[in-house]
Amino acid sequence: MADILSGGIAGIGFTWKSCPSMTELEMSSLDWVVDLMGLPEHFKNSHDGPGCGIIQSTASDSTMIAIMAARASHVERIKAEPTFMKWVSETGVGKTLKGIFDRVKVNKIDDEASGIIAPYFHDPAVFERFVMYCSDQAHSSVEKGAMLSAVRLRKLKATRGFLGNYGVTNETLQNAIKEDRARGYIPFIFLATVGTTCSCGVDQIDELGPVCVEEGLYLHVDAAYAGTFALCDEFKYLTRGMEHVDSFNFNLHKAGMINFDCSPMFFKNGTHVSRYFNVDAIYLAHEYQSTAADYRHLQVALGRRFRSLKIWFVLRNMGADKIREYLRRTELLAAEFAKLILENGKFEHFVPQHLGLTCFRLKNSTNADNEKLCNAINDDRRIHLVPSTVHGTYFLRMVVCSQLTTLDDVIYGRDVIFEIADRLF
Repeated sequence: MADILSGGIAGIGFTWKSCPSMTELEMSSLDWVVDLMGLPEHFKNSHDGPGCGIIQSTASDSTMIAIMAARASHVERIKAEPTFMKWVSETGVGKTLKGIFDRVKVNKIDDEASGIIAPYFHDPAVFERFVMYCSDQAHSSVEKGAMLSAVRLRKLKATRGFLGNYGVTNETLQNAIKEDRARGYIPFIFLATVGTTCSCGVDQIDELGPVCVEEGLYLHVDAAYAGTFALCDEFKYLTRGMEHVDSFNFNLHKAGMINFDCSPMFFKNGTHVSRYFNVDAIYLAHEYQSTAADYRHLQVALGRRFRSLKIWFVLRNMGADKIREYLRRTELLAAEFAKLILENGKFEHFVPQHLGLTCFRLKNSTNADNEKLCNAINDDRRIHLVPSTVHGTYFLRMVVCSQLTTLDDVIYGRDVIFEIADRLF
């Protein structure tokens, strides 16, 4: 219904004035989300501070914006350092760029002689030695974000720990920062994952956050799948330590009973981030821009859809308790499958079941055995499994991800897996 209305209204929403209701409902609905999830108040649009929320299209968009915002923030910080200005005045490269650095600190500086626009906050001469960190279990969009942002990426090895699953420890992060600074690199962001794609592992924000604060790193949290579960009190451990986080995103279209696309993103300091992506043109100017929110400054695209209608419709028609009921049923069905898959003695869990995901493999088997089984199951076409690997170990994944899934469906899936496994092994 929301998508039908959004298409019918045909609002573009690139500025507040172009569609005030789109911006205002987005601001209000995201404040509701902050309250429902128990997130820090500074993420609210209505808060007195510089924090804010926006609905992005995907977690991939959120990741890239976070990386580029962190990069710009670090560039600004470095350019303000006396040692940097000394380099500018004493080195050949610095003298060449001195005309740029001596000018007013605005996002773009127009060289009238050449017509070249030099972006102050996105200066490649400064971020050439930047390096960012993420888990080796982070989503592929993190690597793509690093590529598009033209910065080095170091994937830190996740180890078994919290929840018996894979995550980056604070010691691993601290050692990486120390090593890279010794090599002459400049660490600027750690991108944590809450609910990894492969195994639903968690980078513990309450432990990693203080490290980022102490070392001056921007901290972004990608909780694309798992984040929605924080609506339930029993899953609040997923968002412990959010007071340390600079930005955070999750996908309501994955587990929030909302269809694609709806990916809320929150900033501790949205005012600063807006400066980094502010490109003003006369045809975008309006008389309210000094007081109203223009979401175009917090995303790659200019135009945007009326995505907040989806949140409004779901909360109005079903309510938060209905979403919580669905999330709890998802976890219960996954837990039931986790027990059922062990019943014939042929299978073992790769990691403990977490949220809606169960990871399993054949006992005393090779990767080739498990791949053969997975291919046979998918070729059979009664059910479909998506496999994965962690540190060279291949395993199968069963995930409950539909509002229509029942216990009978879960039992049926178990039966199909057992039947094909018995036939092959």
